[in-house]
Parts: sequence; C-alpha cells; structure tokens
Amino acid sequence: MQRALEPLFPGLMGVRLLALEPERVLAEMPVRAALCTAGGILHGGAYMAFADTLGAVGTIINLAAGKRTTTTDSSTKFIGGARVDTTVTGESIALHRGRTTMVWQTSIRTAEGKLCAVVTQTQLVMDA
Repeated sequence: MQRALEPLFPGLMGVRLLALEPERVLAEMPVRAALCTAGGILHGGAYMAFADTLGAVGTIINLAAGKRTTTTDSSTKFIGGARVDTTVTGESIALHRGRTTMVWQTSIRTAEGKLCAVVTQTQLVMDA
C-alpha cells in the first residue's frame, strides 16, 4: 500500500503508513515548511489531507474485489497546532464498515501526544 501512495499526493506530503488493520490505520507525516502556514504551524488543509488519506486507505484494505471508494463527507475539528520540523501521527479507527459506506475517525497528534485535530469522514463504496 505504501508503494501505491508514493507517486500520489500522500507521497508528496510524506505520509508513511505504520500499521494497517481492518479497523485501524496508523501513519506519520513530517511537518515540513511546505505544509505550514506563515507561522510555521501545520496548515489545516494538510491535517485534512492526511486524515482523508488514512480513512481512504482503511476503506481500501476492506474493499471486496471489484469495488472502489471515494470520500463523500468530512468534518474536521482543529484543536492544537503542530510545529515545523516535527512529526505528526494519525490514527484512523473504523466507526462503521458497511457494504455501501464506511465511516472513519482520525486523531492527529504531535510526537508528544498532544491532540491537534479530529477528522470524521464517510467513504462511499461503489463498483469499480
């Protein structure tokens, strides 16, 4: 799965998958200056893209043959900031793994464990 992400946007962001389980995806991402706001804090869009990647990966590893997925809904709560030259960790947990939709909630934390954002997203499962 990591190789599939490398040439895509998640690869550009530096997303590294650490654990893939049917109900849990764990990954990390370096907070580089190119992903930050002017104040050296991880940009909100980077949090959202990181979380979207993890929820999509979680869905993909649960897909039946001949199926694909796309995000239909995403809600982000920003709680704290991550500084440039650090690493954030994202843990995405399946809240629902159904036949036509899956719902994932991702918590993004600093290396010290400080909660930065919580993202809940719905993935549509459809024919490929």
